[in-house]
Amino acid sequence: MTVFQLLMLGASAFFAFKIYEHIQTLKETEEGGSSHRDSEEKSRDAFSIFSPEALIEKADKAYEEDDFQKALAFLNEANVKGPNNPETVFKIAYILQKSGNNEEAMKHYKQALELDKENEFIHNSMASIYRANGEFTSAKIHLKASLDIDANNPITCFNYGNLLVDMQHNEEAIAMYKKALELDPDLQEAKIELDKLEKE
Repeated sequence: MTVFQLLMLGASAFFAFKIYEHIQTLKETEEGGSSHRDSEEKSRDAFSIFSPEALIEKADKAYEEDDFQKALAFLNEANVKGPNNPETVFKIAYILQKSGNNEEAMKHYKQALELDKENEFIHNSMASIYRANGEFTSAKIHLKASLDIDANNPITCFNYGNLLVDMQHNEEAIAMYKKALELDPDLQEAKIELDKLEKE
């Protein structure tokens, strides 16, 4: 065998070894990735022993005790275990709003509305944030949508009256306050606001 043939044989063996190394590395990476994914799935499944329903109940209790942080923790876990539940997403949004985080709250309200377009409470809550931000037109759209779903909700009528006052549409506001009181004569807030307008 010539020197050239020996060199070629050595080169072939070297490249064959490198290819083998590469294949082994790919196999180890795939196995490692699979193991990592399995570990993540096991961790997620082992996140808690509670069902989404049980977690929501715990969140409700924490909220009643004014522990918003704990309530959010329970709700976020429930949202991982049972995703796309409009009730869970709505409650996350509501607590974020109560905590003063309107930007994140609005993101969750929009998500909840995508999941449940006929929920008057989501529309009401979104309207309250838009109103607080001075976005009266957007607030009005959502309050009207809420009334389209349930025209006999006194709270929606009262909220609509408040918005109309902000927009300086006092006559329309008076009509809304009166409607709210027709539906709920004990709604003291509506009485107070109506008296203010009628004395002007």
